[in-house]
Amino acid sequence: MRIQPVLEKSIVGSIVKAVKARPGVVIRKRHGTAMGVAGDPDLYGTVGGRHFEIEVKRPGSRLTELQAQRLREWARAGAITGVAHTVEDALRILGLEA
Repeated sequence: MRIQPVLEKSIVGSIVKAVKARPGVVIRKRHGTAMGVAGDPDLYGTVGGRHFEIEVKRPGSRLTELQAQRLREWARAGAITGVAHTVEDALRILGLEA
């Protein structure tokens, strides 16, 4: 029996559900469109009055250089940023650990 890899969209959905359950947090999934900026992170929102940007990756996957550059831009502007491979990673990035 072959084990199916975890899909990124599944991780994103789990993160959004877990974060939405916390009070005082707004989270949105960024959908790629012609009007979007290439490399922008998958998730964005506000936690405790601070903007955040999170790139979601499957376990074992790495950021592209463009994705890393976009996260650095957001961090320099004062946003909370990070890369999440799991729900726990996202909660840690946002300071919402159990």
